[in-house]
Amino acid sequence: MALNLIFGTLASPQLAVSSFLSNPLFSNPLFALGAGADGAAGGGGMIAQFGFLIPLFLIMYFLMIRPQQKKQKEHKNMLDELKKGDKVVTSGGMYGDIFAFNEKRDSVVLRVGEVKLEFLKSAISSKVKD
Repeated sequence: MALNLIFGTLASPQLAVSSFLSNPLFSNPLFALGAGADGAAGGGGMIAQFGFLIPLFLIMYFLMIRPQQKKQKEHKNMLDELKKGDKVVTSGGMYGDIFAFNEKRDSVVLRVGEVKLEFLKSAISSKVKD
């Protein structure tokens, strides 16, 4: 009988539509809109979703976003407080002493031994403590 229904619906599109509409889930517009069998509105699902997303966003903010902002602020303050003669390390791992600043290009000239190299200020990762 199942094969008859399958092959019958393929042979006759009108039969397929009528059997589809005879299903109680699709014939009642309340089921199609997401309301339950008793006709109650289905708005509680959306509130539950937002109720779950808000604490999730707060947890992500306090565990990921806020610490990164704090770290960026500390790095910017460290870069602003640099002065000639400070020993620093670049993000590439090069150690040197600050020889000069180029404010126009926002760069720092480092003396590494007898060689002077120019780096962007943002390439300075930290000060080296004596």
